[in-house]
Order: sequence, then structure tokens, then C-alpha cells
Amino acid sequence: MDFNKFFQSKIFKAILGAIIGVIIFLFIFGLGAMVGARKAHFSYMWSENYHRNFAGPRGGFFSDFSGKDFIEANGAFGQIIKIDGSTLVVKGHDNTEKIILINNDTTIMRFKETVKLTDLEVNDFIVTIGEPNNSGQIEAKLIRLLPPPPPMGMPYPTSSSSTDNN
Repeated sequence: MDFNKFFQSKIFKAILGAIIGVIIFLFIFGLGAMVGARKAHFSYMWSENYHRNFAGPRGGFFSDFSGKDFIEANGAFGQIIKIDGSTLVVKGHDNTEKIILINNDTTIMRFKETVKLTDLEVNDFIVTIGEPNNSGQIEAKLIRLLPPPPPMGMPYPTSSSSTDNN
């Protein structure tokens, strides 16, 4: 058998394509499993530290787990309910509270302007993006200060409704 002809044949190319396809599939599957495991680990650690963080039920938040989605691990959206030094407590949807840790690498933005931690106030609305830690807290990388939401039934103002129409 001539190996040069075999390596140039359609059969060899089909086998090689199938092997590459399986490798790509396994890589994507493994990446998805890794992301899922990270989210599950964050939710687990958050529930294990719930009582320490929020003085909640001693059994943990998920002691009566009913199949709800996992908690968002890398961010928070909501209203600041407590500021304690470089730590924020944010109340999100469904009254879920998250602890946000701020360090020197955290960027805090109001529109296009960078602001300081001291510019944040209780009742401000923020969006936080960061990294979860093993205590169920979020180490903030970016905090964006938002305008308060409009009253129920009122639309959000858009950029076309600004007062500067030049």
C-alpha cells in the first residue's frame, strides 16, 4: 500500500475531519462543563456563607432547594442598602442581597465619568461586574452607577429626550 496515496485520499481526509470535529466538540463541551461547575460552586459557597454574610437562616439559603436557577455569580444589579467601608450590600430582584467588595482596581462610573467610592450613597442603583470569591461575595471590577428607575408605568427616559438638542 502506498502511504502517499492514502494520505491524499478522500477517506483519509474524511477520517481526519471527523477526528478534528470530535476534538472541537469535546473542547466546547468541556468549556461548558467548566463554566457550569464554576456557577454551581459560587451558588454553593454563597449559600454556605449566607448566615455569616446576612445573618440569615442557619441552614443556609438553599436548605430547601426547589430547583430555581443559580445565582448570578459574576455580577449584581440593584439598590445599595448598606455601605460599610469598601463593602456594599446590594438588594437585587426578589430581594436577594449580595455583598460587593471594592478594592483599588475597581472602576466606578457614572455615565462617562469615573467617580470615587465616597460618591456612592445608600439607595443608589448600580450594576456590578466582578469575580466571585469563596465566601459568596463579589470582588468588583466595574461598578456603574445608574439613574433611579422611573415610577411604575412610566417609561425610561431615552437619549433623544435630553435637554441638549443642538
